[in-house]
Parts: sequence; C-alpha cells; structure tokens
Amino acid sequence: MTHPPEDSPIEPIAAADSSAIEATSSEPAAPALPDRYECRSCGYVYEPGKGDERRNVAPNTPFETLPENWRCPVCGVKKYQFKSIGPAGKASGFDENLGYGIGVNTLTPGAKNVLIFSVLGLGILLLLSFYGLN
Repeated sequence: MTHPPEDSPIEPIAAADSSAIEATSSEPAAPALPDRYECRSCGYVYEPGKGDERRNVAPNTPFETLPENWRCPVCGVKKYQFKSIGPAGKASGFDENLGYGIGVNTLTPGAKNVLIFSVLGLGILLLLSFYGLN
C-alpha cells in the first residue's frame, strides 16, 4: 500500500461532503423524536408521547425527567431497569451498520415484515403455479 507524499495536502472527505450537503439543503432539520425506553424485566415500552396514565405522567414527558421513584406500570421495577430503544419508527440496528447491504438495513421493522412476507407469498405462488404445468 502506497501513502501520499507528506507535503501533499489531504482534506478529509467527510468535511467536504458535509459542507456540500449543508449548502444544497434548503429544508429545515426535522425535530428529533424522543427515545422510547423498554423495561428489561417485562418488555413494557414507555413512549414519551403517550406518557403513563397509571402513574399520572402527562403525555410528552421525556423519560429522563420522570421522578426517581417512578416504576414500571406493569411489573413495578425501578427506573434504572429500563434501556433506551430509540425513537419510534427508527430503523433497527446499530447506526454504523445501516449503510451496508442493499438498503434493507435502513428499513424500519414494519417495512422489513412487509418485504419478508411479500417474498414468501411470491414464492408460494411460484410453487403453486407448477401444478398448472400438466
């Protein structure tokens, strides 16, 4: 592997790309959705947009601002037993892995289900079509 000469200027690609994107983008940035948190004991998902009616938590209350004595409304575990699962509708997986593959990694879980069951349905139709080859 050859390296460029030390006296040649090298610009980081990411810096050049990000300035070009900022210059061409005329849309305002979308507001960040708050993260949802899942109980590691029972699987209950706290959604900030809905709040928690059982414990008198108003809608649009971020998880971080819940009182320390707040507990899971299903199983009763403490707040520290919850883990962040990201905002609703976010593609599942690690952010650094979303660029790999043929685009399937960037699909939301619901879109992945549609893709999987569509392909299975087409496969079944293909196999059933062999009955017509008498």
